[in-house]
Amino acid sequence: MSNIYSIGFGVGTCNSKGDWLEVYYPQPLFKPSADIAAAVTETLNISGGNHSLALDPAQLQNLADRLTGAGASEQAEILRQFASSQRPLVAVVLTTDEAPQSVPEAYLKLHLLSHRLVKPHQTRLDGIFGKLVNVAWTNQGAIDLEELPQRQLEARLKGEQLDVACVDKFPKMTNYVVPAGVRIAHTARVRLGAYLGEGTTIMHEGFVNFNAGTEGPGMIEGRISAGVFVGAGSDLGGGSSTMGTLSGGGNIIISVGDNCLLGANAGIGIPLGDRCTVESGLYITAGTKVALLDDSGKLVEQVKARDLAGKSDLLFRRNSVNGAVECLTNKSAVELNEALHSN
Repeated sequence: MSNIYSIGFGVGTCNSKGDWLEVYYPQPLFKPSADIAAAVTETLNISGGNHSLALDPAQLQNLADRLTGAGASEQAEILRQFASSQRPLVAVVLTTDEAPQSVPEAYLKLHLLSHRLVKPHQTRLDGIFGKLVNVAWTNQGAIDLEELPQRQLEARLKGEQLDVACVDKFPKMTNYVVPAGVRIAHTARVRLGAYLGEGTTIMHEGFVNFNAGTEGPGMIEGRISAGVFVGAGSDLGGGSSTMGTLSGGGNIIISVGDNCLLGANAGIGIPLGDRCTVESGLYITAGTKVALLDDSGKLVEQVKARDLAGKSDLLFRRNSVNGAVECLTNKSAVELNEALHSN
């Protein structure tokens, strides 16, 4: 089997029933070579389909040797380190890019994003909420919610305190992946599955959901919702927000082009092209009525914001006198109007 989508060797946490809660993949592989694919599938006796297999310690040395011969020395060394662990170990082999069917598969796909091996919308994540479980994320790792009270009692009886940082399906990214060349002021505000390009700064109030992120460089002081990707050189001001596909955006994929600026407390429900600016405090939805102005500031036409989706060189603002939403452009608005109606 030569064509493999992704392979991951992970160490994770199971509850007392043996159900997976989370998995950490130190060095996931994306579209590995035919030699690596053969080394893994032959050793694990995989003939087709997507698989999540518990790793038998007896397999590790043989698999590590095969990977070394195939040129995957880093993964081979990881497997050798696995051999001394008493933690649950798993191998996930994805022959195709399908919706995840298990916790280990879901975590591998989230790792692919945060390792910058795929960008948002480049891997299938549909149904992921139904596969992940709510977990108590604590200073002692992931804990099943049904087992949390007993673990809290055990800690107290030892004179310790079990600190529950959050209860969520998604952990914070930095407990799994710290991409090179980024700055994150408050790590809890970036979920695993976020894609942060080099040069990205996430300030204290910034937030990045899974399957979302930045091309980098950029300054993010606002919210990047699930499914939203922000282009290079773009900044999101404090309190600004982007409408995600999971919360009111429907099937519209919201994105921000290169060198854009969302002012403080601004928001968008349409994709922006390059070099666009949205005035502070202005939230634009697809149905917002927008006055399209020409170079002299005269009204050309009233349009819906969705008609401007993806267009570049736009400035969105509110008229300080009547409160109307206006759009100016570096191009002539008349030319832009003709382009809108060319189809």
